Amino acid sequence: MASARSSLSRDRRRAELREFLRSRRARVSPADVGMPDGGRRRTPGLRREEVAVLSGVGVSWYTWLEQGRDITVSEEVIDAIARALLLNAAERGHLYRLAGLNPPRDAPAPAVPTSPELRRLLDSWLPRPGYVRDRHWNFTAVNDMAREVFGYGETDHNCLVSFFTNTRYRTLHRHWAETAPQVAAGFRADAAHYPDDPEFDRIAGDLAAVSPEFAELWARHDVAEHTSAVKAVDHATAGTLVFDATLLPLPEHPGHHLILHNPRPGTDTQQRLEELMRRRSLVVAHPG
Repeated sequence: MASARSSLSRDRRRAELREFLRSRRARVSPADVGMPDGGRRRTPGLRREEVAVLSGVGVSWYTWLEQGRDITVSEEVIDAIARALLLNAAERGHLYRLAGLNPPRDAPAPAVPTSPELRRLLDSWLPRPGYVRDRHWNFTAVNDMAREVFGYGETDHNCLVSFFTNTRYRTLHRHWAETAPQVAAGFRADAAHYPDDPEFDRIAGDLAAVSPEFAELWARHDVAEHTSAVKAVDHATAGTLVFDATLLPLPEHPGHHLILHNPRPGTDTQQRLEELMRRRSLVVAHPG
């Protein structure tokens, strides 16, 4: 039964590969790739022979690929076909998968400053805490309530480093010891997305040198990916605050996340936050 399902899945993938290649070929004209028109064409786009020439493969081999036959495909050939058909990054990754290959990892995107729109969102999120971190877990924007509730100061630049070295944060966090293994495992999982980026190793190495707790956890090589968490904080003024934290990826900035904290249902966290904001005279920026 499993073999039958596997065969059906393979057949569907080959059928999708066939239709995908045909549709991409039809949208590229000879002029788009610097080739002569060659006279009237019965169908739009490039001919199979032209794609084969542009890709540096045999016409028969490319024809078999487009027919979805069971042939061996290499990454180099897939890249050549992607270039010949002028595929964008998403289409290239899709072609890899249809050919039964894992797409190569993208090069790490450079860190970028937080946009004014995101900063306004964080300000409008008050009195609830929120911040933005980049792929290395560096803070790129933190609203006033996140600083107040979690104890972030001017010297806090990295979420991971602050978790293990900020004494105030550690004191406030009710379940610090239970959460620490998940935090270390989450950073290792994120680092695995960028194996050619040495900054992850630098951050982990520097932190391990000053935090025995992190060094011990990092040596375990545990990995975990989280999109949500529950955070409980014992604030000196506001008392116990409990949040549902949600990590939202920012597609326009790969590796960046918006982390928003909502008062947990069944607690009086929202009321405590509003009172804390009044006491601290934190002003909510106008969302416009």
